[in-house]
Amino acid sequence: MSERFAFIRACLNRSERIVDICDRFGISEKTGHKWLHRFKCDGAEGLADRSHAAQHRPHRIPAEVAATIVQLRRRYGYGAQKLRDLLTQQHPASRWPAASSIAALLEREHLIHRRRRRSRSAERAALDQGRTLATAPNMVWTADFKGEFRLASGPYCYPLTILDLHTHYLLGCTALGTTAVAPTRQVFRRLFHDYGLPTVIRTDNGVPFAQPNAVGRLGALAFWWVRLGIRPEHITPARPAENGAHERFHKTLKAAATRPASSSLEAQQRRFTRFQAEYNTQRPHESLPGRRPPSSVYTPASRPYPPRLPPLCYPETSAVRLVDHAGFIKWRAHPLFLSSNLAGEHVSLTENASDLVTIAYASLALGDFDPHLNRFIPRVRWID
Repeated sequence: MSERFAFIRACLNRSERIVDICDRFGISEKTGHKWLHRFKCDGAEGLADRSHAAQHRPHRIPAEVAATIVQLRRRYGYGAQKLRDLLTQQHPASRWPAASSIAALLEREHLIHRRRRRSRSAERAALDQGRTLATAPNMVWTADFKGEFRLASGPYCYPLTILDLHTHYLLGCTALGTTAVAPTRQVFRRLFHDYGLPTVIRTDNGVPFAQPNAVGRLGALAFWWVRLGIRPEHITPARPAENGAHERFHKTLKAAATRPASSSLEAQQRRFTRFQAEYNTQRPHESLPGRRPPSSVYTPASRPYPPRLPPLCYPETSAVRLVDHAGFIKWRAHPLFLSSNLAGEHVSLTENASDLVTIAYASLALGDFDPHLNRFIPRVRWID
């Protein structure tokens, strides 16, 4: 301000040309005339800095649209892009702000906090190595127990969640009071009946999906899947990122349907059911074409759930042995321990060209018996 007053005084003295005065103050003649004009119109106040904000903003979000966006954010907790997708799907004839404008609005309302996004394409590619790619619905189902939490009445709730990896369709979200095999199997039986049989079920290594010391980490639940022609697939121990899409889903579930916890398992299940309907039919998903909800893409599997377990059919060239109650079979008078989870089941033994005997259950090879070392070598693999 002092420099501007000095410039105005020099101009009013008329001792120099204005072009020379502007040159002495290091400003252009155009700027000099601007300050003179402001001083003549507004006096000393005209020399103060003025806002550079646009007086007319044609793309400013109308108040009623902003209120709708804020209301949806507080109801669903969606991000900017999902909110725009939801509004576009519900009201396709209306024009809605860009996702960046919605994000700026939510930030002004203190409803989101910006974070730097990291590119994880290389990390995903590394994690997908050795994993079945979900190229179609029901190619891969992912299953997991979300971390347990205590209900308001005291008992713990163990949510069992099952997703179709290709479409992100939430097949089941069940509030269980335990992670035991029996109730888990009952949930899968219901889903198999409703949606058919998938090709692969991918899980972590926790109970009841895996048994750490068993052959191939396969428990009773996994052997039941094998009998149905489903391939169990375990992630690497202590590597939850290999099932990253499911882990990220649990974050959404936790925010939407577990805080605060309900008073009972029945009340918590009602919340899970409402969340499942909203997640499948309304919530836009960024990885799907047109950012549509999962229900618009998912279709049930072509393989139905059989009323009875299919019989075990082994080649005529293979020997068949019954697994006893302790998990042992006998081969040429040698007892071989396989798994107590196979008690009462029949396995096949097939001699191959390398003088090893391949032991298989249904279409799953469990390993090889070396007659020279008199030792069973676990090597679980699927037999095509």
